[in-house]
Amino acid sequence: SCKSPHPMLRVALARASWCVPRSAPGVRRRCFPPARASSSCSTSRPAVDAGPAPHVALVTFARTPGAKPELGLVENGIWLWTLDGTAYPNGMLSLIEKWHAGSPEGGGRSTEDILDKERKGDPVPVDSVALLTPVLDPPSIVCIGKNYLEHIGEVDATLPGISLMGAAAPEYPIIFTKAPTSVIGHGQAIEIPPKHVTQSVDYEGELGIVIGELVVPGTIVDAETAWNAVFGFTVVNDVTARDTQKQHQQWYLGKSFDTFCPIGPWVVPKRGLLGLGAESSASDVQKLIGETGLGIGTNVNGEWRQSSKTNAMLFDVPAILAVVNKAMTLRPGDVIATGTPAGVGAGMDPKRFLKKGDECAVTIEGIGTLRNPVR
Repeated sequence: SCKSPHPMLRVALARASWCVPRSAPGVRRRCFPPARASSSCSTSRPAVDAGPAPHVALVTFARTPGAKPELGLVENGIWLWTLDGTAYPNGMLSLIEKWHAGSPEGGGRSTEDILDKERKGDPVPVDSVALLTPVLDPPSIVCIGKNYLEHIGEVDATLPGISLMGAAAPEYPIIFTKAPTSVIGHGQAIEIPPKHVTQSVDYEGELGIVIGELVVPGTIVDAETAWNAVFGFTVVNDVTARDTQKQHQQWYLGKSFDTFCPIGPWVVPKRGLLGLGAESSASDVQKLIGETGLGIGTNVNGEWRQSSKTNAMLFDVPAILAVVNKAMTLRPGDVIATGTPAGVGAGMDPKRFLKKGDECAVTIEGIGTLRNPVR
C-alpha cells in the first residue's frame, strides 16, 4: 500500500540546515540528510485551505467574453472596483510599475492605502465578470525545477532521462522559461493537444512571484534586496507535456504549449498577504514565505494530489532571485514560478495525466485558488 511521504519530509526539514555550494558562495539552499526520494501514490493528499480571501487583490477582467480588458481591485474576494484605465496605459504592467515606485523603499502599498484611494464608483460582484490572467503579457516567465525535496526523483523514476542530472538534488537552482503565449487566466481552458503531439499532459502547482521594478544584474544580493524587488504574489500552474519535455532535454517546448501556463486568479500585493501590513519589512515577508510557509496544493476533480508548504523549497525566494538577477535584468511584471511539490501525475503508478473533461485547481494559502477546466 502507498504511504504518504510527508512524515519523511517533516523529518528532513527538521534536520535541514542552510548550506552554501562550494562553487556558489552567493547561493543558499537547504541541506538535507541523504534520502531516497519518495514515490507518489494515487491516494488523495491532505487538502490545502486557502484561508480567508485576500483583503485586496488586483485583477485584469472582461465584462463580457471578448470585451476589452480592464483593471480592477477586488475586496475580500467579493467586490470588484474598476480602476481608471487611463492612468495605466499598459494595463497591469503600468500599474505594477507605478504603484511599486510610489511605495516607500520597495515595501509596497498597504491595503489600507489602496482601499482608501482606489475605491471609486460602485462595485460589482467579482463573479459577474470573466477574470483574465492578471498580467496579460508578462515580459518573462522564469521557472525553477526540482525545488521541493519530495518532487526530486518522482518524475525521473518513471520517465528516465527526462533530466540530465537524474534524481540528485541540484547544487544550483534549475532555471527554465515558458513562452508568454502559453499564458491563460482563471477559468480558461487548458487545451489537450492531439495524441500524436503529446500523450502526457501534467500539472504543477506553484507560487508565483511578481516583480515590481527594473532590477539591473547584481542588484539582488540578500533577502532585503530580493523582497524589495517583489510587487506581489499569484498562483501558477506549470502545465507540462512530459514526453515533449523528455524528447528535447531543454524543457522550453514541453512547457510552452498554448494554454500551458495558467496564472491567476489575481495578484495579491506584497503587504496584503495574510498577516502582513503597512509596517511589514522584508524580514517579515521572508519569515512568512520561507519559514512559517504557505500551504500549497493541487487537486484534480476534487482529489488532492499535491499538498505541501512553501517553506519546503530547497532554494528559497531570495536565493532564486539572486541567482536569476546575476545574469539578467528583471522587469516589472516578470513572473517567477518557484517550483512544484510532489504529487504530479508523472510520478504516480500508474501515471495520472490530465485528460479532457478534468478540472485542475491550484490553491495557495492567503492567495486563493486558480481553477481551470481541461478540454
